[in-house]
Amino acid sequence: MTTALFARHALLPQGWQRDVLLEWDAHGDLTRVSSGATASPGTRQAQYVLPGMVNLHSHAFQRALGGLTEVAGDGPDSFWTWRDLMYRFASRITPSQIEAIAAQLFAECLRHGYTSLCEFHYLQRDVDGAAYARPAETAERVAAAGQATGMGLTLLPVLYSHAGFGEKPLAPAQARFRTNVDEVLGIVEALAPLRSGQLEVGAAPHSLRAATIDQIRALAAGLPSVRPLHIHIAEQQGEVQQCLAHAGRRPVEYLMDHVALDARWCLVHATHLNETEVAALATSGAVAGLCPTTEANLGDGLFPLAPFIEAGGRFGIGSDSHVSQSPVEELRWLEYGQRLLHQKRNVAHTPAQRDVAGFLWQAALGGGAAAAGRRVGRLEVGSRADLLVLDDDHPNLDGIIEAEVLGRVVFCGNDNLVRDVLCGGRWVVENGRHMAQEAIAGRYRQALKELRAVSQEVAK
Repeated sequence: MTTALFARHALLPQGWQRDVLLEWDAHGDLTRVSSGATASPGTRQAQYVLPGMVNLHSHAFQRALGGLTEVAGDGPDSFWTWRDLMYRFASRITPSQIEAIAAQLFAECLRHGYTSLCEFHYLQRDVDGAAYARPAETAERVAAAGQATGMGLTLLPVLYSHAGFGEKPLAPAQARFRTNVDEVLGIVEALAPLRSGQLEVGAAPHSLRAATIDQIRALAAGLPSVRPLHIHIAEQQGEVQQCLAHAGRRPVEYLMDHVALDARWCLVHATHLNETEVAALATSGAVAGLCPTTEANLGDGLFPLAPFIEAGGRFGIGSDSHVSQSPVEELRWLEYGQRLLHQKRNVAHTPAQRDVAGFLWQAALGGGAAAAGRRVGRLEVGSRADLLVLDDDHPNLDGIIEAEVLGRVVFCGNDNLVRDVLCGGRWVVENGRHMAQEAIAGRYRQALKELRAVSQEVAK
């Protein structure tokens, strides 16, 4: 079976093209992308079509925590105080609730234009810290949510062995996260039958705090060489200071001293880099995984984007804790943060691409696809049939030319301009609604009700 879409304007790797016929097969792969084509009778048509965006960093269960941590404590609040609240929430959540929350998140992300998501998955054990009968139980639940919603996934089981540098023992609140290298590789193997065009499996050492250099090397060596590896790094100044005290090196310096970074790696956040680290990370080919809304929410800081772009570095975007599910908001705040930092406008560009929105969208697609380890982010033969149809009836897209489309999408207003979404050759969003939106929302509401009941019981 082959299905098709005729786009009057489509964003291809070489830029905007007119009268583009896109065809895909039953496996969800693009089999034809032809510009200057003619629409056949009965072929579905669209005015503006974009490649679906990649969300390269997600902790799906944290979607249910959104808005519940915005009350000031007795002392200064930071990532570390937020983390304590998140731990308490994570201690109660069940596998079925994980699946319900993930499905709600994925449906929201799809409606806003994400068609691929990398799940940095570290809730591996039961509420008492015991292993599940099937060690991949919770990862399988996330995969089931992806199947139910149509979201393309890269599952990243997390290596989490220590509470801090120097192999500090895990705290009781971290018992659900505990894994060693063999356990993570066992989960990777258990997930192997799920691999398909819609799902890849990589791995993720949580951070230099939670995994030793030797463990990180062993995990990288045990994972098939084409699979992606992600790691949190240099997110907070506190982590930088701890790493300096432990190793005499900054986090990215320390990692690169001992691990050969290449294009399979994604360094998530990498917020606090010096000039040497910026140049080294850019040269390595690894992707910087930037999550501006979460980084702002947690008060992390601002990534040195301008010098990283100048050095030829690759980056992508993620929604991390999911205070936002919109790629537009991530890209907008990525640029706006730099404007505030440098007190200049139009920071994210290159001499060859001066259109800021166009540069941000295309760069995030490329970096996100590399981080996902999947053939996504490009409307070309052999890639996944992941695309967004924009709402050409919206006033923001009225009477514009192709070169203005992404500027309007990213920098003009807060309405969601995504009308329809094709993911893996499957129409999952039409007229702004997910195909299973009501059923998914019902299960999500039930999960929240159950979690509130547990919280109230604990509080008594």
